[in-house]
Amino acid sequence: MVSRIAIIGAGWYGCHIGLSLKLLGFDVTIFEQHARPLHEASGNNQFRLHLGFHYPRHHQTRVQSRDGFMRFMERYPYLSREVAENIYAVPSVESLIDFPTYRLIMTSSGIDYREVLAASVPVIEVMGLIQTGERVLLIEQARRYFAGQLAGSLVLGHHVGSIEHEPGCVRVEGMPFDLLVDASWGQQSALPAGFFYEPTILLYYETRGETSGATDQPFPAITLVDGPLCSVYPTEDPSIYTLSSVPHTPLGVATDPARARRVRDSVSSDLVQAKRLAMEAQISRYLPGFRQSFRFVGPQLAIKTKPVGSFDDRSCSVIRRGRVFQVMSGKIDTIFFAMERILSFIEASQTDAVVPLQSPLRQDIIDRGMITHAL
Repeated sequence: MVSRIAIIGAGWYGCHIGLSLKLLGFDVTIFEQHARPLHEASGNNQFRLHLGFHYPRHHQTRVQSRDGFMRFMERYPYLSREVAENIYAVPSVESLIDFPTYRLIMTSSGIDYREVLAASVPVIEVMGLIQTGERVLLIEQARRYFAGQLAGSLVLGHHVGSIEHEPGCVRVEGMPFDLLVDASWGQQSALPAGFFYEPTILLYYETRGETSGATDQPFPAITLVDGPLCSVYPTEDPSIYTLSSVPHTPLGVATDPARARRVRDSVSSDLVQAKRLAMEAQISRYLPGFRQSFRFVGPQLAIKTKPVGSFDDRSCSVIRRGRVFQVMSGKIDTIFFAMERILSFIEASQTDAVVPLQSPLRQDIIDRGMITHAL
């Protein structure tokens, strides 16, 4: 019988899984090495709640994002905000696919969008534009929500130093648990085969108040797809945006978390300046008014885990080893998939063994036939 569950990591996955299990009546303890939830990658990203438009080259990621977006809106309606104008643009030269193909992929995936002829700011050197209903994640609001809902279950500021596997339980810091969910993205357990760490740098920019020519109209979110391209996207602060770039955001590749942290923590001002110049030059090729609309604020540094390969897979996977589940994903919208995988095992483990029974079908047919003849 499963009753006590430990979770390592209070990011989006750890908090969602922990809260879901707690509401189902399980005794849950969540260990987080930092002083607040959503401190690392969960709080250092592009603040985007995906619908799937980012991933024309991977069907499963699109489907998980599409379905997860809808479920996120049902479960956490106050933890995101609508983006007034969210544009995906397919460049004329640098995109790996043409606009009709991109549009066909999204249509076949059942994702809502509408084609537009222009955005509220000039977007140049593109084959086509679509507008979608993606949203901005409200990270600070989410921190407060989970801290309140998980009161008594969160152990903050505590790095787990001891995990012992025994026949009837797994001990975390000497305490026995029936199951352990590792939501630390491989920083607690070994990184699974087929994954790597990617230290990253995104750049924060502040709007100058001029944006698209009207002070009451925010700058749109604009993403160039698909390939070694870039995007500008709003954050929970309406005046702050992130700038990301497929070729310039990564800082390297690492196979262990210590090396990934060293790379992240050794970023110099010269490197930030070099990245800034490269990323601004790239986005300005498509948004010629970018530099006039934004002023640079500073860098955002984080560490992602990604699967090996060039097939754009960002879907969720849950790896089970005995009493330990290791959750691997890069998208917040797939938290529900992870929870369902874990819950399916718990339900199966608590179901009594099925005893083979003889089918009553033959006797039912005979009985019904007797009734019919009697009539």
